[in-house]
Amino acid sequence: MNLSEDFWSNKYKTDKIGWDLGEVSPPLKAYFDQLENKEIKILIPGGGNSYEAEYLFNKGFKNVYVVDIAKSPLENIKKRIPNFPEAQLIHANFFEIEKTFDLVIEQTFFCAINPDLRPKYAAKMASIVKEKGKLVGLMFDAVLNEDHPPFGGNKAEYLTYFEPYFNSISMEPCYNSYPNRQGMEMFVKIEKF
Repeated sequence: MNLSEDFWSNKYKTDKIGWDLGEVSPPLKAYFDQLENKEIKILIPGGGNSYEAEYLFNKGFKNVYVVDIAKSPLENIKKRIPNFPEAQLIHANFFEIEKTFDLVIEQTFFCAINPDLRPKYAAKMASIVKEKGKLVGLMFDAVLNEDHPPFGGNKAEYLTYFEPYFNSISMEPCYNSYPNRQGMEMFVKIEKF
């Protein structure tokens, strides 16, 4: 399965980005609206056009980082938000990130990577989430595609990846999903103590 930089870049070139809502995801917006500390360091991996990063930045969160393997979505963010710090738009493979973060936002990335990489994803999260930090976001709770993204899964499967690394794991059905994702998402809050 080829999920290389070229694969993702081509998706943007041909506008085959069905995962892109064109706005901040409602469950994440609700979560962001209750965050008080605007100094926290936030990462959005596989962020794409990242309306979440835009929303956070416009709310005064200045330590927001977006990493994506494709360059064009990062360029799109820069066009939409000219004063977004360029150094915080990282064109790289998520698994090569060495910085640590207080909060990592999961929005479509976990379901986009090859499912064989999910154990590696959990281990990487454990290494980049700071002590007392969190991984928060959305994961599919549905059977989806087997040969191309998005890839689905379920809570029982996901717990096997995260339990070895994290102390507190909450995965609950999402009550405020975007309309075409109703009944298919879990809101995930994974904490490291």
